[in-house]
Amino acid sequence: RSNKRAKTDSSSSGGGGGGSKEVRASHLLVKHRNSRNPSSFRQKTISRSKEEARTILQGYLKQLQKGAKFGDLAEKYSDCSSAQKQGDLGFFTREQMQRPFAEAAFALQVGQLSDIVESDSGLHLILRTG
Repeated sequence: RSNKRAKTDSSSSGGGGGGSKEVRASHLLVKHRNSRNPSSFRQKTISRSKEEARTILQGYLKQLQKGAKFGDLAEKYSDCSSAQKQGDLGFFTREQMQRPFAEAAFALQVGQLSDIVESDSGLHLILRTG
């Protein structure tokens, strides 16, 4: 990932766009035993099922609906090392992420939260931030 930050404004925050367009997002990842790499900095071996991971994320969605802060949940629970930055992935292009993740992130409006997104890495909640 480059440190270059793209300037985005409301006129360019839609879901379409060319291959070099960047968005910024944070995510909360819950891995499961069938994830591409079923371990994390939190847990050496992740043994939960995909269904258990989905149930966990549904619980986080309920907490968010009750006013919890996305970054706080990501920092406390995400299986991605981005948890140390409250889930912030910085700016990225479609090509830098797995297809399901990129499609979801680019379809969101700034400030919008995704439904549960499944990728080879696990299950995610994605918050578009830029």
